[in-house]
Amino acid sequence: MTNRILASAILAFGVTQPQFADALTVRNGVRVNQVNSAVFEAVPRSSGNGMIFWCAASEYARRALNASWQTEIYVARGMGPSETTNRRSAVQFTIDPNAAGVTPIDGSHSLNSFKVGDHMSVQRANGFCEEQPVW
Repeated sequence: MTNRILASAILAFGVTQPQFADALTVRNGVRVNQVNSAVFEAVPRSSGNGMIFWCAASEYARRALNASWQTEIYVARGMGPSETTNRRSAVQFTIDPNAAGVTPIDGSHSLNSFKVGDHMSVQRANGFCEEQPVW
């Protein structure tokens, strides 16, 4: 009887949990993990420049979230420790600023500033992928 209760509880817990997009390692080697239903974070193997973060966000938005080229990607949290790994460097992004509680700003357009609310289109961010060396 106890096993049935435990199995039912586990099943009920699994069914009620939000479904996130799968984690993805993008072509520049950056791991992108879903933080919650609105936010995902790019986590490089080592510290990185802005181009690798925006490239990773673009690729994740297209491949995991099925975003169009015109979809805007917003910084949800600037550079800081990863919430999904033990890495020290991660940047969090969203394609749904309202759900993430992010107010869009007229961006600084500095690739490395990662100001909350700064944004660019998936297509523009994808352009930084072409400039990255493939290891």
